[in-house]
Amino acid sequence: MSDYKAPLRDMRFVLNEVFEVSRLWAGLPGLAEVIDEETAAAILEEAGKISAAVVAPLNRSSDEQGCTWSNGAVQAPDGFVGAYQAFAEGGWVGVGGDPQFGGMGMPKAISAQVEEMVNSASLSFGLYPMLTAGACLSINAHASEALKQKYLPSMYTGVWTGSMCLTEAHAGTDLGLIRTRAEPQADGSFKISGSKIFITGGEHDLTENIIHLVLARLPDAPAGPKGISLFLVPKVLVNDDGSLGEHNALSCGSIEHKMGIKASATCVMNFDQASGWIVDAPNKGLAAMFTMMNYERLGVGIQGLALGERSYQNAVEYARDRLQSRAPTGAQHPDKTADPIIVHPDVRRMLLTMKALNEGGRAFSSYVALQLDTAKYSDDAPTRSRAEQLVSLLTPVAKAFMTDMGLETTVHGQQIFGGHGYIREWGQEQLVRDVRITQIYEGTNGIQSLDLAGRKIVGSGGALYRLFADEIRHFTANAGAELGEFTQPLNVAVDTLDELTAWLLDRAQGSPNEIGAASVDYLQVFGYTAYAYMWARMASVAMGKQAEDDFYISKLGTARFYFARLLPRIHSLSASAKAGSESLYELDAAHF
Repeated sequence: MSDYKAPLRDMRFVLNEVFEVSRLWAGLPGLAEVIDEETAAAILEEAGKISAAVVAPLNRSSDEQGCTWSNGAVQAPDGFVGAYQAFAEGGWVGVGGDPQFGGMGMPKAISAQVEEMVNSASLSFGLYPMLTAGACLSINAHASEALKQKYLPSMYTGVWTGSMCLTEAHAGTDLGLIRTRAEPQADGSFKISGSKIFITGGEHDLTENIIHLVLARLPDAPAGPKGISLFLVPKVLVNDDGSLGEHNALSCGSIEHKMGIKASATCVMNFDQASGWIVDAPNKGLAAMFTMMNYERLGVGIQGLALGERSYQNAVEYARDRLQSRAPTGAQHPDKTADPIIVHPDVRRMLLTMKALNEGGRAFSSYVALQLDTAKYSDDAPTRSRAEQLVSLLTPVAKAFMTDMGLETTVHGQQIFGGHGYIREWGQEQLVRDVRITQIYEGTNGIQSLDLAGRKIVGSGGALYRLFADEIRHFTANAGAELGEFTQPLNVAVDTLDELTAWLLDRAQGSPNEIGAASVDYLQVFGYTAYAYMWARMASVAMGKQAEDDFYISKLGTARFYFARLLPRIHSLSASAKAGSESLYELDAAHF
């Protein structure tokens, strides 16, 4: 496996040249004072260094060793404790955190790039700070001032980590079925009892305390999702002076033996009258948890991008070095026994697919991150509302499409290695195994597709879709004629998505199965169209700069590949979606 190199040049291109973030930040109260282009560059440079030098070297060895469980205690792989301490001491756990409680206060557009780098270096490692940052977000948004003061400073500095404890063995995604109980106590605390499964970072030895956010039901709670509350439950109780007290009444019953992310502890957590404190109001737990989950879903999408980027870096280095056969047009290196495999059309197809999807995904995730920043910091109500609506619309696309593309890119990277891609020491098979979970956790991609098609498209009567489509049409209408090779097929793509959206809105009125039957294909068409918008914007910046830097030559060539070879996928996907639900229900259950 090649050494990981943070794609800083492309990150700067997306942030500074495509989206001109310094102009945006200058107009957002609360950001203008803390971030500018130079500060951002310095932060990303340092994040790239620690990701490449400290975290990335642990990726393969930690996969081989994995986490170990014994008598309720979990030990992380060798090197993880020291690496996490170094990561925390650099302030990276709290890079997007509230400065009032010790966070760095950076916008999501910056923390998104940091997330990509650390997850490219090691997805298993990156999950620990990711879950901690998400837990901090919910606590900061919904908890009492006393809880914030007591817990956030040690979490933002990485002295403590966080986890979210949602699902149970019988519940899966349907959180309305959870049975974990919360009994009120005279002192205002609660006793939490129940078991949770698939808890990332539920137990480990990286930090001295773990702060769990636990969904549970109060005794008088209504049935279903409306009766869920959120509780802060520390592994070790915290005294009033901030010192650690007794171990709370909770334990790790086991860890899962998984296909990938083996250095991330995925735990069964048992709560046996554990002391906890309510976050927000009774029966408002899902709303408080979704504050965390919406950020996490973008973060999971970034994980798909991150592993695709790591796989591409490995694959392109291998393709330049591996000698095998001659180019179809004749020997390109007659002094060698064979040509490097990068001369072969199919290898180039795979490499360009990886490059186009990675760079399109980086632009798209940054675009969504900028909407989050605008929604959080803008003091203009219409601007803030528009950004909030775009976040609502695009979050399921970011999570599902970026992780689907992450699997495609890592498989291409493995394929380029041929037989060596199937061998563990080359590293490509680990990336395929690791990325697979991203399509499953934080709500499976089928659930994300149903959220997009059902809640966001049909639920808004198409209004949220039109918000995004109108933005694309505004861009193409104001682009110069020299961009026609990109704007014309982009307009066709939007026309296709317009027609598919209208079809979905119409068919959803007549059959309850139509939304679910079309949802996955619909999200894919949406994702390819969104990436086409990103590529058109990138091409508009690169156009005319080819003489300045080979970077722009590469950018334009990749844009042309995307429009020629990847965007046309929308037509077969649209036809599949419009095939309807009838064929799905021709067979009875017994016929399968």
